[in-house]
Amino acid sequence: MISGIDRGQYPVARSSAPRRVLDLETWTASGIPLLRDPREFVLELHRRHLPQPGTVVVAVLDPLHRMTASASFTPWPHDTDGWQHRNAILAHLRQVTPHDLRLATAKRTTVLLRCREGATGWTEQDGAWMWALRDAAGLHGLRCGAYVALTPAGWQILGDGRSGRNPHAGSWAEGPLHTVTELPPRTAQAAPRGQRPQRAERSPRSRQSERPWGPARVTAIEPARRTGTR
Repeated sequence: MISGIDRGQYPVARSSAPRRVLDLETWTASGIPLLRDPREFVLELHRRHLPQPGTVVVAVLDPLHRMTASASFTPWPHDTDGWQHRNAILAHLRQVTPHDLRLATAKRTTVLLRCREGATGWTEQDGAWMWALRDAAGLHGLRCGAYVALTPAGWQILGDGRSGRNPHAGSWAEGPLHTVTELPPRTAQAAPRGQRPQRAERSPRSRQSERPWGPARVTAIEPARRTGTR
């Protein structure tokens, strides 16, 4: 027990680990550029990826605040340090957009949306993702942009104060179902009134290999998606 906090079985090792977390005051004072139209941005990002709780979405905006690339992923539950989050963000940025490290001044901005359970407001894990976003943006030659928390109560730009009720952490279930449903085959073609439809002749082999129709199996929607344009 150290300062009233249980540090677990290895207190020295854990207490000496670097704290890669940004508190909300430091994040607000770092001059994060504002989103021009946060409501439309969050709606567009949500339509593209339909994030579920536990999903992180990173997007890249051009100088006119138009979205040029985005990627969504689900980090490992045991990854809670800002260093691990930074590596995950950077890996996905490298897959969807080239870096701008050769520019003297960053022209594009990267924004992060994290869909999670719990109440609105800053949490320590939000602080770890803020540190990760700032570090990953610099390593990829981008400006660090806004951090959006998507909770059951709605969306909120932390450090900005702007928020809305929709979409929220459960809105992914209201999105379109990306699957194909098979229809049962028609056993008889339409015939003029008063006439019996004629059956199509099939070979014995086709009759033996024919299987009874059943409804198509609906597969789960992939939580992690990537989109990008250059």
